[in-house]
Amino acid sequence: MVDGTGQADRLTGLLRENTDELVRRWVASVAETVRGRATAAELERDFREFLAVLSPVVGGADARDARDARYAEVRSLLEEMSRNRARSGYSPSETASSVFALKRVVFELAGNDEDPALFRQLMDFSSLLDAFGLFTFETYTRAREEIIKEQSEQLLELTTPVVKLWEGVLAVPLVGTLDSARTQVVMEKLLETLVETGSEYAIIDITGVFAVDTQVAQHLLKTVVAARLMGADCIVSGIRPQIAQTIVELGIEFGDITTKASLADALRHALRKEGTDIVRVSR
Repeated sequence: MVDGTGQADRLTGLLRENTDELVRRWVASVAETVRGRATAAELERDFREFLAVLSPVVGGADARDARDARYAEVRSLLEEMSRNRARSGYSPSETASSVFALKRVVFELAGNDEDPALFRQLMDFSSLLDAFGLFTFETYTRAREEIIKEQSEQLLELTTPVVKLWEGVLAVPLVGTLDSARTQVVMEKLLETLVETGSEYAIIDITGVFAVDTQVAQHLLKTVVAARLMGADCIVSGIRPQIAQTIVELGIEFGDITTKASLADALRHALRKEGTDIVRVSR
């Protein structure tokens, strides 16, 4: 690039002519903050790629505007780096500091150069890197939120298994708190398994549910109604004495839903409905 005086862009020249030294100093500076979670070779590869994309577009009008179209590829690289570091367990400050470190390295390399054109370009470059640092911070935060959401969904899947106990009999053992989000997962998994197996009975076991209030009861009823629409009868098991007392005090009505004290009782009931009787054999 050429400025108004016809002089070649000093900053672009500085970055291109000193790439090796810049990368060496940049890697040395950042390696301390990442605490060995990235090798020097990995940092060097990433930083060389970043400089190769950044060097040709710095300088000129609106040089400090990180949202400018000319920096699209730079933002893309930073976004990828931020997402990778979010998944690797870096902190947001460690991610942003990698960008800020380049500013310090470039200023050190410029030394005592008193060229006014270079000084103005360095000031714009400093503002640009500040904006890029904030961009990486924001991207990291969004990526981390997405990761937490994915992990929460995976945890819900793991804590709401649908188990085939017998031919035509499924069980959904619930543990912990039953809220709207979890109810939706339970309902979806139960309905999918009912379709896959053609089961006619589903046991919803709440032995591991700490407390049953009006909201939890409503969630259970929704699941039962959904299963009935698929042609399956539901049995609620695990009604402990304390929970039974709470249900009575709250005036919760389960209507014609069959309830049993234990999972074993519920399974025995379902098998009898299927025409299978369990007989204890004495030895």
